[in-house]
Amino acid sequence: MDPTEDMIEAAFPAPQVNELTAPYWKALEEGRLSFQRCAACAHAWLPARSECPRCLATEPRWETASGRARLVSWVVYHHAYHDYYATRLPYNVAVVELDEGPRLVSNIVDARSDLWIDMPLDVVIQREAGTALARFRPA
Repeated sequence: MDPTEDMIEAAFPAPQVNELTAPYWKALEEGRLSFQRCAACAHAWLPARSECPRCLATEPRWETASGRARLVSWVVYHHAYHDYYATRLPYNVAVVELDEGPRLVSNIVDARSDLWIDMPLDVVIQREAGTALARFRPA
């Protein structure tokens, strides 16, 4: 292994997994994208939280997403604000909305053309420095 690859992997800004977020990361490891839904009002959301952001009920349940989404917004970075991403310039950071309603920040991969608002997307789970991440590609 090239020593610079080792440095890059060591510098990956890994997510902070805790009791609240563990089901999300476990689902990704199993090849599924999950989100929370309120048992009281049916509102769905990401990222994980202990209470519903709409009605404040404290019994959310985890559901598996269909994997379909649409592009809400994005930005293309031409400057790396973290050393890990310096070799990936330019790269995009996008807000996507799952068909089930929750929005999340991710990346669009395999885009062979320009991106556009409401572009249909499909989830693709990719590994980055040993961590499963939800990314999206044009449908």
